[in-house]
Parts: sequence; structure tokens; C-alpha cells
Amino acid sequence: MKNALLAVLIGACISQMATDRAFAAEELAVAAQSAAFSEQFLDVAGARVRVRTEGPADAPLLVMVHGFTFSLESWDAWAADLRQDYRIVRYDLLGHGLSGPDPQQRYSPDERVAFHHLLMQQLGIKHATLIGNSFGGLLAWRYAVAHPEAVERLILVDAAAYSINGVTDKPVPVPDFMRAYLTSVPEAGLRASLARVYSDISRLTPDRFDTIRKMMTQPGNGDALIGHLEKFTLPDPEADLEKIAVPTLILWGDKDAVIPVEQAHRMAAAIKGSQLQVYENVGHAPQEEAPERTLPDVRAFLATTAQK
Repeated sequence: MKNALLAVLIGACISQMATDRAFAAEELAVAAQSAAFSEQFLDVAGARVRVRTEGPADAPLLVMVHGFTFSLESWDAWAADLRQDYRIVRYDLLGHGLSGPDPQQRYSPDERVAFHHLLMQQLGIKHATLIGNSFGGLLAWRYAVAHPEAVERLILVDAAAYSINGVTDKPVPVPDFMRAYLTSVPEAGLRASLARVYSDISRLTPDRFDTIRKMMTQPGNGDALIGHLEKFTLPDPEADLEKIAVPTLILWGDKDAVIPVEQAHRMAAAIKGSQLQVYENVGHAPQEEAPERTLPDVRAFLATTAQK
């Protein structure tokens, strides 16, 4: 992370430690009453999980997993379009959004995969297309390796796999400035962080910015996000990526400042038969920054790989 960004984050954390934690579950329940989705909170293996479901009950099933520090709202644009023809399930990862922290602190990648399987079992999902962005992409492809019978197709959006920021098969220490940032989420610090996610920060609406901050500042999430980083590993993925045999679509922004686009090409080479689409002037979350450009490719992939 650049020194200028560090200075902004540190300064913002010192000057603005008070946060807004007023985004209650009741607000989402009210919104759900007038929207085209149902929302519930499930107890899964001792943890409370927020799950949203939408689309025709008998349609092909898509399960969407968001990235680190985000929430299921990251998929709003895609879901609004795809729910016309697909059944969509998305949820807040433990320690994120309204799911809140895990009492058992199951935050390592392997623990996330195991918990995802428990959630799918509780929802009665035996087979689905799995879609993931960033860390959610890491969870998606690792789940496909661990449970190939449960995954019909993969859509990986700027997905984590190869080493970044010095993380390998061992976690790296979490700097003090990052701990302060994640437990306070000052507006200036969050805006600086999101400037690395969006290639064009002007595409980030005020409402979206407000939602991201409110979700990050839910009680206990800051400490959970730190716990996630303390367990976060990225061992060499090549051998596992080569095991993936389901149809796979890889989408990437060429201006991704979090995971370089070079890794998209490495991933595409490792996953046999995968398709790769790179978008010019798009950052780390193409589903948010460029839904109008990504959705046609998603729909084309889903149509051409549909099981007969």
C-alpha cells in the first residue's frame, strides 16, 4: 500500500474514531417487504447468517459470495438483472454485513469453505453455479475443489488465488494502522480504500458508500475483519486450480489495484477450458463498477454452459 494512502488512513483513524453503527436488521426487513427478495437470518453451526433469496423458485440456481469487508449488496446490480431468469442466493460472510462475527472465529480460508458447505446443506442446495468476487472468488474455487459434486459452474470475478501483499502459506502481521482503520472505518480512510477498488471512484454513489461503511461498522465486525486477516493465507494454488473441471468464466478489471490482472491470465492458464474476459478501465469489483458491460458476458456464459 502506498505511503500516501497509509498517511490518509492513519490520519483519518486518529481524527475520527467514532462510527455509525445504526444500520439495524429491521431496516433490511422493511426494505425486503417492498422488494423482489426474501431475507432471513439462519443459525448455522452456532453462527447467525444473513441470507437473501430472489428469483423463480424453479429456475437454475446461482450462489453469490462477496469479497473482504463487503456484504451481499455488492451483487445488487447483477441480481436485479439475473433474478428474472435465475434463482439467486447470496449471504453475508461471517464477520461481514449483518451476519456479524462468528462466536467460534472460523475465519481462515479452509474454515470459510467448510462453513459455506454447512450453509448450503442447511439451505438444501446440492448443486449450483458458484459466483465469487475477490475473497469470495477464492472461497468459490476452493469450494469447487473440495466439493466438485456440488458445483455446476464457476464465475470468478477478480478472484484471489496467488500471493499478494506478501501473503503466502502463512499470514502476515496486521499493521496497527489497519487494525485502527477496520475498527473505526473513518470516512476519509474508507474513501481512500475504495479508490483502490474502483478504477473510477466517481462511479461509487453516495448511497453505496454509506451502505459499505454502515455494514463494516456493525458491532463486532471490525475485530472479526482483523481476525480474518490474521488467518488469511494464499498458498501456491496451481495444483488445486488444475483440478477444477467445471465450466469456468474468469472476469477481471485491467485497472485492478488489489489483485493485478496478470493473475487473471495465470488463473485462466491453470483452469483448463476456462474463459477469460478482461475489461478496460475497470477495477477490482467489475460487478459493481461496470454491470452493464459484465452482465452480457455472464448471461452468455450461463446460456452456453447450461445443463440440458
